Amino acid sequence: MYERRRELSDEDIGIRAFKIRRAKAVEHAIERIRRSLGDGWQHLNPEEVEELEWILGELWAYIARDDWDELRFSRLSMQEVIRILMYGSQLRRDARNSIDILRDVAAVVRDLGERDSVEGLD
Repeated sequence: MYERRRELSDEDIGIRAFKIRRAKAVEHAIERIRRSLGDGWQHLNPEEVEELEWILGELWAYIARDDWDELRFSRLSMQEVIRILMYGSQLRRDARNSIDILRDVAAVVRDLGERDSVEGLD
């Protein structure tokens, strides 16, 4: 009468939990970027937004959670978003080592915090 539900393994549950945490983190980062760019956000087409979400998901999977929490997505300019999209394109094409690309993406966002720290010393 009722089909028996497939039992989920701990691994399946872990994978699903990972994907949910990643999706929430990326959604939060995208919202911060969108608010920061204001009207500039409208210049991104749906494919570029999807690509940005994808590369940020890859970055989230690569970077330590404490480091992710320190990234300042709300300070990204359109130029920096375009640079991140370029890195995403390189990653999809396997143009360079994926770790190097993800380090470059992290550096784009990290440099913002370092720049603020230096500016604060003036």
